[in-house]
Amino acid sequence: MRKLLKDFDFVLMITPILLAGFGVVMVYSASMLIAVVQGLDSSFYLTRQLIWFCLSVAVFLFVSIFPYKNYIRLMPIILIGSIAGLVLVLLFGESANNAVRAISLFGFNLQPAEFVKLAIVIYLAFIYSKKQSRINNFVHSVLPPLILSGFLIFLIVLQPDIGTASIIVFVVIVISLSAGVKMKYLGFIGGVLAIILTPIIYFSGFVTPTRIERFKGAYDPFTDASDSGFQLIQSYVAIGGGDLLGQGLGQSIQKLGYLYGAHTDFIMAIIAEELGVFGIVIVMGLFITIVVKGVMLATKCKDGFGSLLAIGITSLISIQAFINLGSISGILPITGVPLPFISYGGSSLLTCMIAMGILNNIAKTVNGYENITN
Repeated sequence: MRKLLKDFDFVLMITPILLAGFGVVMVYSASMLIAVVQGLDSSFYLTRQLIWFCLSVAVFLFVSIFPYKNYIRLMPIILIGSIAGLVLVLLFGESANNAVRAISLFGFNLQPAEFVKLAIVIYLAFIYSKKQSRINNFVHSVLPPLILSGFLIFLIVLQPDIGTASIIVFVVIVISLSAGVKMKYLGFIGGVLAIILTPIIYFSGFVTPTRIERFKGAYDPFTDASDSGFQLIQSYVAIGGGDLLGQGLGQSIQKLGYLYGAHTDFIMAIIAEELGVFGIVIVMGLFITIVVKGVMLATKCKDGFGSLLAIGITSLISIQAFINLGSISGILPITGVPLPFISYGGSSLLTCMIAMGILNNIAKTVNGYENITN
């Protein structure tokens, strides 16, 4: 056991568990009243999140000792499973909030798009590391993986889940640039897609009044404070009401029916209200720790696959956190993206913990190599 544990980065091991554990506490605080109003037990959401927490930690520990290079052999299963999951959602998924994103399984809702985010990171890290000697060959090395990634993104857009699709697009760009793909290639593809998709999006009815109002509400909420701007204004009230030390755990006012999604997408606003600037600093500090550790691993890892995998996972967590925090603060439109590790939702939590398990295994491999060298 001592030999097994000696190469682990314990800061990187503990950080996601602390975030997820803190998330369980905040989910309970933010969801008690919502559960009662829905005719459920006050601990309904707590119980479900706690189950996902225990499962996620167990999987996290297993993945942390599972050699990351084995994912190369599992690549066909990962890709086929990703496509199958997204197709099954479109065919048999359950509708909620005008979108079909989840499949019900044993009383729990699974969102395949959450797992596909990580699958694309693994796939791109593998394919670009394999083609490093020909990375400037646009037709053979750059275009094929981007076409497959684009197809998976397209299936997610059909749900529609614009938030998740946006995360994947940014992650694909980060991994591609880190692998050495020239910016002009990505710009060319982006330009072609813009020319092709703009008329399709315009005439397909995808740009609905609701989406336009949501965009307006993000940047000028007070012009329609009772409708499109209401959600963001309530988020402002929650964040502003927290002051330095907050109102106290469980003492949020905005979760009492004012702020929709208090235990999901807007849980950071509740953290700010109940724990104040102190709570925000703690959470942000833990996220920054993950980002710094991930970037350091990417630079230290001598294996191309491991290096790109580390930067991909780090960008996945950081970009998702940025989009969530941008939504609750009015920097970005509200997209329904959960805060990694903390928001209520089993699929998101499990995916984040699997990603961190892979990152920890990369760290274990890098530390083991350094110890042997020393």
